[in-house]
Amino acid sequence: MNANELLKLLEDVKAKKLSPEQALRRVKHLPFEDLDFAKVDHHRALRQGFAEVVFAKGKTPVQVAEIVKAMLQKNGSRHNVLVTRADANTFAAVKRVAKSAKFYSLSGVITVERNKETTGKGTIVVVSAGTSDIPVAEEALLTAQIMGNRVEHLYDVGVAGIHRLLGHKEKLAQARVIICVAGMEGALPSVVGGLVGVPVIAVPTSVGYGASFGGVAALLGMLNSCASNVTVVNIDNGFGAACVASSINRL
Repeated sequence: MNANELLKLLEDVKAKKLSPEQALRRVKHLPFEDLDFAKVDHHRALRQGFAEVVFAKGKTPVQVAEIVKAMLQKNGSRHNVLVTRADANTFAAVKRVAKSAKFYSLSGVITVERNKETTGKGTIVVVSAGTSDIPVAEEALLTAQIMGNRVEHLYDVGVAGIHRLLGHKEKLAQARVIICVAGMEGALPSVVGGLVGVPVIAVPTSVGYGASFGGVAALLGMLNSCASNVTVVNIDNGFGAACVASSINRL
C-alpha cells in the first residue's frame, strides 16, 4: 500500500463507500505479514515509495513464490513486484502464483508489472563499459523501470574505445541520473562524470582478470574517482544503484 492508496481508502470511508470494518480488513497486515520464514513488509511503499523487493538468492523457489503471493493478495494494492537474483526454477514457482510474471534470464530479474505509472521526473540512463557488464546493467535498468522511471541504455562504450561513448554525448547530457557499470579497472564513471552535471552512480562489476580481485580493483578505482559527481555502490549491485537513482529522480 502506498500513500495514494491509503488516502483513497480513507476518502472511501469518509464518503461511506466503505465501512470502517472493511477498511480495517484491508490494512490489518500493516506494517507486515508474518509467513513464519519471512515477514512481508506491506508498509514499505508507504514509507519509501516502492514495495519490498524479493532477493531470491539463498531462498527456495517455494519461499519466493509464497512471498510474491502474499504481496499480490493485498486488497486494493496495485504495486509492481520485483524479484532479483532469480533462476529458472524460481521463475517457474513464481509463475504459478503470478501468471503475468516475466523472467529476464540475463540479469536474473523477475517482474510482475501491475502499474505503468511514471513517477520519475526525468530519464535514467544506464551505461555499461563492456558487453560482459550487461547482466549487472540490465538489473539496474529493469529495477529503475519497474520503479516508475523512464530509462535508456548505452552498452559497450568503455574507455578502450572512448569514441563509442563520445558519440552519445547528447543522450548523456539529457539524463537526470546516470548509472555507470564497469569492471576491469573501473575507469568509465570518471569519464562520464566529467562530461555531465548530474549524479553518476558507479557500479563496479566482478568482470576482469585475476588482479581485478573479483571487482575490488574497480571498486577502489571508482571510490578514488576525480569526478566530484560520482558516487559508488557495492560490487555487482545494479539493484542498489537503481534504487538510489529512482529516489533522486522522484525529487
